[in-house]
Amino acid sequence: MKLATGDMAPRFTLPNQDKKVSNLEEFLGKGRVVLAFFPGAFTSTCTHEMCTFRDSLSKLSSLNAQVVGISVNDPWTLRGFANVNGLTFPLLSDYLREATKAYGVELPDFGSVKGYLVAQRSIFILDKAGQITFSWIAPQAGIEPDYKLIEEQLTKVR
Repeated sequence: MKLATGDMAPRFTLPNQDKKVSNLEEFLGKGRVVLAFFPGAFTSTCTHEMCTFRDSLSKLSSLNAQVVGISVNDPWTLRGFANVNGLTFPLLSDYLREATKAYGVELPDFGSVKGYLVAQRSIFILDKAGQITFSWIAPQAGIEPDYKLIEEQLTKVR
């Protein structure tokens, strides 16, 4: 099921890159949340995307927003990915693919590996209550989001 603007974001509980269990409620109420689903750590496009968010954290924070990355990678891989790239925002491990499926962003047979399901690159902006105010799903895994558009969406409603 595809989610739309106005829908309530599905709740999740996932381990982060430090194996600490996190849930969506931890991030809500403090400002807006930019959920950034990405196919896989250490791939070129995903590395560029997450580093672009890293480099935009100050701007996003000034817009009262925080970034949370989500992939199907295990916590150990996400820890290495964060360390190598200096990522300071949470990276959540959806190794059971529950959030990926709940948000409707499944990408099957990734990298031509039959049966390997990952999260399609996608962005969901949530308000303080968890309502989706913006969503974008890449038409292909190698396409990055329009970062300026994300900032514009965050300036619309504070």
